[in-house]
Amino acid sequence: MAELFRQGAGRLCLDFIRTLRHRGTDHAVEELPDGPSLSAWVAQCGPVAPAPHGVVPAALVRDARHLRESVFALLALARAGQTLSAAAEDTRERVNRAASHPVPIPALDEHGDLRWHADDPVTATLALAARDTLDLVSSPAAQRLRECADPACNALFLDASRPGSRRWCSMETCGNRAKKQRFRTV
Repeated sequence: MAELFRQGAGRLCLDFIRTLRHRGTDHAVEELPDGPSLSAWVAQCGPVAPAPHGVVPAALVRDARHLRESVFALLALARAGQTLSAAAEDTRERVNRAASHPVPIPALDEHGDLRWHADDPVTATLALAARDTLDLVSSPAAQRLRECADPACNALFLDASRPGSRRWCSMETCGNRAKKQRFRTV
């Protein structure tokens, strides 16, 4: 399967919020406009792929986008070093409610391979993203949240570099684009 969605931000919740590409710009792109796109994100980023022709209800897509914005709001507060009590009650409640759903269950098969199961892979993967958010915003790692230095990107990522000075969400895309731009101006 070809990758449709950007990954590599360092955490599932960060990859989830990337589904609103170019957030905060005039050319923001909604990557979860419908059920098939949400199903494709779960298949690419989650441990359990939904049924190939399963239908994701429009209400679940809407709820997923609301969850994504609540996740972003909590991450933005944590990144700014603000207390999470500053988050709107409905924001915290939406993430807490999503985190309360059952998550995928791991098990070894007869060959010793790890397999995952979820009755509802979409809701289960969203629960993983919500739980990851709660873990990240309540940990010291939140101080390592960075915004990509590319003004056309603005994606958040977790800076796991030793000095904590990573600038780009991805060296392959944003970092290389900046290098090329610097080269052209020299």
